[in-house]
Parts: sequence; structure tokens; C-alpha cells
Amino acid sequence: MIYMKKATPPAPADQQDVRATVESILAQIASGGEDAARAFTADLDHWSGDIVVSQATRAAAADLVPDQLKADIRFAHDNIRRFAEAQRATVTDCAVEILPGLMAGQKQIPVSAAGCYVPGGRYSHVASAIMTITTAKVAGVPHIAACSPPRAGQGIPPAIIYAMDLCGADVILNMGGVQGVAAMANGLFGLPKADILVGPGNQYVAEAKRILYGQVGIDMFAGPTDSMVIADATADAAMVAADLVGQAEHGYNSPVWLVTSDRGLASAVLDLVPRLIATLPALNRDSAQAAWTELAEVILCDGPEEMAQVADQVAPEHLHVQAADLEWWLNRLRAYGSLFLGEETTVAFGDKTSGPNHVLPTSGAARYTGGLSVHKFMKTVTWQRATRAAARPLAEATARISRLEGMEGHARSADIRLAKFFPDEVFDLRAPAISG
Repeated sequence: MIYMKKATPPAPADQQDVRATVESILAQIASGGEDAARAFTADLDHWSGDIVVSQATRAAAADLVPDQLKADIRFAHDNIRRFAEAQRATVTDCAVEILPGLMAGQKQIPVSAAGCYVPGGRYSHVASAIMTITTAKVAGVPHIAACSPPRAGQGIPPAIIYAMDLCGADVILNMGGVQGVAAMANGLFGLPKADILVGPGNQYVAEAKRILYGQVGIDMFAGPTDSMVIADATADAAMVAADLVGQAEHGYNSPVWLVTSDRGLASAVLDLVPRLIATLPALNRDSAQAAWTELAEVILCDGPEEMAQVADQVAPEHLHVQAADLEWWLNRLRAYGSLFLGEETTVAFGDKTSGPNHVLPTSGAARYTGGLSVHKFMKTVTWQRATRAAARPLAEATARISRLEGMEGHARSADIRLAKFFPDEVFDLRAPAISG
């Protein structure tokens, strides 16, 4: 491998201050309840209006959204719903007779309450509302709450409210940040306590979810978004460059990679990217410039296998292949949050409208987990039932293994069944002797 551009990341920020701040806010809301949450919303979100968005406000917000944008949101919602429904169809109950008279099975049970966090800082994350709420709805979650930071004097932007309402949010809170997460986790403002919290957010939201994990479930520990493009000599350099810039604009801390087997393509992309960044609006430009300068890497590899090895080692959140023989790449690649095959698709499609969820593992977590799906909102639980005849060999083996382990109480719960079900028989239930 040859690095034609190497990342030069700044020294990592000290997370201790973030953690201390988040712990303090969570503790104050846990003890102070709704009053404390309102106070933080007034202080941090500059919002003193209604916390719970009324049905009248939902309707008024819908009236403010242009018809074309409504149609676009419905288009995205339909695609995401269809994909989630297809996922749900793969998760089924089952039962099997393990041995004569012993039946065991699994059931799929959705959690009772979900809390969906929708970011609302620099960008209005309409797509995040669709991704999280729709997926919970398809999973069958009975109660779905959603929150998003209100804007001073306005509340949650109308397009986000419209998307939340369309996708099935039962309650919408004008509340962002740690206080929004805490309100859903603690069951404030008439909500049931959330069983799971999902959705992207800034470092304070991510830290709040990390601290609350255990009290509630979460989708994943999320860091800054990241994206990799794999490209060979068949790729269009202008398209590759545009895709890298599109992902770099997420933020100064969002790494992007180009992994290629073609030096000419790499050189062309290195030339194009700064020029494309320069044409962005100022806020986007600053973020993309910082991400490209400090975190981007361009890696020249010796063929497809080495390119695939690099991708598997990085385990990017988004992995876009713009190379020949897409079926080979689909079968070979093993570590990514979501895979995009061919120039006809792009990560931006997945971020907004195409169907698969955009809440994905970051920072290499794709080595061991996938993204948000209906499965995250469901529990796979097991059950078993036995006849008395089937209980006999189970009890005998259980008693002997338990005594070998020194767990006499376990052994006796097996003994008592043998004594009741087979009173006329004698069993050797001693721990087995192991020589040596």
C-alpha cells in the first residue's frame, strides 16, 4: 500500500469535561424531573414554550411544508418502510422438538416504548426522523416518543414535525440535547419510560446514551460519521470526488477514505476535491475543508484483494464501491455499516431516501455490529415445555452436572422432579468422578 494522502489528525479532545457535564445534567433531571428538564431547555435550547407538541401544532406545521417537500418526505418514508417491512419478515417465531417430548422455541417481542432522538443543530435532519420512527413503527413498538431541539421562537422546524407525525410518533417533545434524552429515558411529560433510545446526535447526546446504557437499551455507541470509496480505473474521478466531499461536509471530525488501484484516478481526485470544497456554502465548506485536510486518506493498493483488506480493517460506516465486478465485492467485503455498489447509487441516497437505515456503526464498530433495524426494537426470547418422560433424562443429566459444578440447589430442583414423576425408581445422581 502507498499513502498518497495520509491523515494528520489533531490531538484528541479531552472527553472528561463532556462526560462531567452530561453526568451533571442527567443527575439533575433524574432528581428534579420535568422542572429540571424545562430549565435546561430554556437555558440551552432557548425555548420556554410548550414541551409536548400538540395535535394542533402538528397540523399547523404540516400546512407550512410545501407540497413538493411533503411528497419527497412521503417518498422517503415509503422506501424506508418497505425495507423495514422486508427486514421484519425475516424475523420469525419458531419451535422445534429437541428430543421426544421436549419442545423449545423463540418468540419475537417488540419493546414497549422507544425514544427517537432527531438532531436539529446546523441541519434539519428530516431523514433521521423518518429512519428512526418508521423502523420502530414497523417493528411493532406500541409507544414511540420523538424529540428534537426547538429553535428559539419557533420550536421544532415544521418539516421535522411533519415527518415525525407522518411516521407515527405518539408524542413529540420540543426538547433537544441531554435533556431530551433524559426526558425519554425517565418517562417525563406523560411518556412511558423508554426501553430503548435511538438516533444520532452530537457528542453530548452520544455520551448521554452511553451513560444511560443499562438503564435503557441504545442502538449503538456512535461517533462522527465516516465514509470510504473503493474505486478502480473504471471509476469516474469527478463522481468519486463529489461523493467524498459530500460526506466530508458532515463535520470537521468526519473522516473519508479513497482506496484505489489506479494512481491516475487518485491524482485526479486529489486535484478535484479541494476545488469542489471551495464551491460549497461557507459553513459546509469549513467543515469539509477541515475533514479533508486533517482526516482524509488516499490509499493506493495492488489490486482488488488488497483494497478489500484495507476496507475490512477500517470497517467504515459507509462503503461505496465504484469498481468492476460488483458481485465479487458484494461477496468479498465483510466489515461495513452499509454498502453502496456502483456509481448509480451514492451514500447520500442512503442518508436520505433509498430505504436501508442511515443510523449506522461508526469508528470501526462495523467489525462487530450492524446498523439500526427492526431487530434493534425487538427481543428474541425463548421458551420451553417438556413432558414427564422428556424431563427424566434432562433431570438426571442436570443433577449430575450441577453437583460437579458445586451447585447443589440446582441439583435438588432436578432431584425433586424425578422423585415426583418416577417415585418407584432409583437414580444415581451423584457428581461423576473424574480421574486425574
